[in-house]
Amino acid sequence: MNERIECLRKESFETAPSVSIERAVLTTEFYRENEGKYSVPVLRAKNFYNLCEKKTIYIGDRELIVGERGPRPKAVSTFPELNCHTAEDFEILNSRPMTRYTVSQGDISAYSEHVVPYWKGRTLRDRIFSNLPAEWIALYEAGCFTEFMEQRAPGHTALDGTIYRTGLLDLKSRITCAMKNLDWINDPHATEKNEELQAMDIACDAVILFAERHAALAERMAEGTEDSERRAELLKIADVCRHVPAHAPRDFHEAVQTYWFTHLGTITELNGWDAMSPGHFDQHLAPFYEKEIRDGTLDREKAKEILSCFWIKVNNTPAPPKVGVTAAESGTYNDFTQINLGGVTEDGADGVSEVSYLMLDVLDELQLLQPQASVHISSRTPERFLRHACRIMRRGSGYPSAFNSDAVVMEQLGMGKRVEDARTGGTSGCVETGSFGKEAYILHGYLNVPKILELTLNNGTDPLTGQKIGIASGDPLEFRDFDDLYRAFEKQLAHVVNVKIRTDNYIQRMFARHAPAPYLSVLIHDCIENGKDYYDGGARYNTDYIQCCGIGTVTDSLSVLKKHVFEEGSVALNSLLDALKDNWKDHEELRQFVWNRTPFFGNDDEYADSIMQKVYGSLLDAIDGKRSPKGSTYHVNMLSTTCHIYFGKKLGATPNGRFAHVPESDGTSPSHGADRRGPTAVVKSLSKMNQVKSGGTLLNQRFLPSVLDGEGGLEKMARLVRTYFNLGGHHIQFNVVDTETLRKAQKNPDEYRGLLVRVAGYSDYFVDLDDHHQEEIIARTAQESF
Repeated sequence: MNERIECLRKESFETAPSVSIERAVLTTEFYRENEGKYSVPVLRAKNFYNLCEKKTIYIGDRELIVGERGPRPKAVSTFPELNCHTAEDFEILNSRPMTRYTVSQGDISAYSEHVVPYWKGRTLRDRIFSNLPAEWIALYEAGCFTEFMEQRAPGHTALDGTIYRTGLLDLKSRITCAMKNLDWINDPHATEKNEELQAMDIACDAVILFAERHAALAERMAEGTEDSERRAELLKIADVCRHVPAHAPRDFHEAVQTYWFTHLGTITELNGWDAMSPGHFDQHLAPFYEKEIRDGTLDREKAKEILSCFWIKVNNTPAPPKVGVTAAESGTYNDFTQINLGGVTEDGADGVSEVSYLMLDVLDELQLLQPQASVHISSRTPERFLRHACRIMRRGSGYPSAFNSDAVVMEQLGMGKRVEDARTGGTSGCVETGSFGKEAYILHGYLNVPKILELTLNNGTDPLTGQKIGIASGDPLEFRDFDDLYRAFEKQLAHVVNVKIRTDNYIQRMFARHAPAPYLSVLIHDCIENGKDYYDGGARYNTDYIQCCGIGTVTDSLSVLKKHVFEEGSVALNSLLDALKDNWKDHEELRQFVWNRTPFFGNDDEYADSIMQKVYGSLLDAIDGKRSPKGSTYHVNMLSTTCHIYFGKKLGATPNGRFAHVPESDGTSPSHGADRRGPTAVVKSLSKMNQVKSGGTLLNQRFLPSVLDGEGGLEKMARLVRTYFNLGGHHIQFNVVDTETLRKAQKNPDEYRGLLVRVAGYSDYFVDLDDHHQEEIIARTAQESF
């Protein structure tokens, strides 16, 4: 990297995340003066315009791509209209050892005096929780599930190539046309559509104004500098910001800046933690790059410099601080901006370009927390591209992750999408599949599947609290066989899922009614034509995902029950239940027996893998196709992010020998230490899950660095990825680090400040993780051979 990038990277890496109260104060002042004067969509849009007009803007020394979420790098906003932090929340954020956000005492006082009093009882979270059923609250508090929308905006949004071909002024023309075409006689919703379209129009003006303010600042800075080179750069920045995003970009620099202004707009408007992503960024930028290379107006190094500046901008936008259960389940600064590289184009051709390689090189050189990059490998992907990605993977940072592009397309076709929309779709957030620029795919939190088995083994009672939170599914001691047990498990599963979905539907209607996102709606196909908001079914496709956790833990536990209790009779059920109640204390012989004599998932063992298939089928039956207000939109995702750690804390001992309160299995990975026959056995077990029926699966693998040494190791890594994808796998990602290094980092964190590890669908700095997350990574099976 050159001197400019070294300097900007150092500043970004060393700057501590902080909280800015500016957005909260501006929003509070605006609502206090204007709430009730306008329809909700117009109120939201006018508030957004007010923010774009008044928020502090920043252009740093040496920057080429401009714009920050807050008034300075790494300063994050809060969203009091969704969830208003208290002074106590800020004190905790200011003092906690991990994922700390600095907040000045003056800001805490100002927030307490001016923001909190207005929003008390008005926040969307307050409105939601005031009407939640006791049944839902009991299951939620017991750790049976979580709900993302209880404190932040929903969705994992990614864009297609529209913004690189169409400026906001063009989109305003489409909005005007849609308003003229409203049927005021026959359409009973014409008034609501008109209000939404007005809001979209205002939102476009807001972002154009935001860009023009940066142009004006750049011009003032140019006048004030004696450095002729920097003056020229600032005048170029001003010219870029005058043109985009009002108009479609003309060159590579403008295309990158277009996306960044678009990104900032969405995360200023409403986005509490929404994983806004550019989608196939390499494919969007390739035409600009290739044209300028031919014209001689751009070279590879200049393009790489611009991309590096963008990369650092994303790293300057930590996730807004969370509270409550969400803070417990996911403590990270990562805002889950995922860039898809490679894949296929709209017509099914290979999507790899020189820009794909450039972005991999930027990722490798900068070694920053975010954005996260993923490589999408199809049957058409060149082997050179996969090997280049594997060389970076084996460095050990966990980036890039790898996705099966062909499976991603098939998953979307199975949900009824057009083939061209499926091909231009991909993954965002961790592993979630969607049609980029055309879909609102809403995440509703995680489902703790092992906890549901625990309820089954206790006839609906949570053994950790003694409370009856499930249904009476039968005394397990009276079950005649495994089928009786499994039917009871499915009854508990159906009950918990139905309670969750009923409440999820209520919560998403509350968002549509009280927190529309008119600017985001402008960017997603068919929202303008439908005159409906992104959160109100305006998008071409609408999907609701429930992320299912602990497939390894529940499979192995059922394997113990089926084999040893019901088939062989070698373990009495009452003895096993007593051992679980005692957290295996004084039952170590029994624990060792089930741990060492049971077929476990992840070893290409048909006995265990058939149970996994059965559980997966039950999850699909319970969730897939369930109705939301937008249609039969619910689907299954198989990932946990870091919720398997939180869920483990809410789970007692399990029949597979796991102790109470330790993490359950992550994603679709086998239980910790249960995969004993190497990585090929793991992927063969996973291949028996029909993954194209899901909206995404997540597989973690950890290797000792020595296993991947040299060209031979690189070849094996690439072959493992290809083999898994040929078998139908959706996703795989790697940690390449030995336990000794991780233990040293725990003892001497200052010496390992830059050690990135793969946590879940993202990487994080190992020393920023709390003890539970560090130990969970260490506990993952370290593959010593293929």
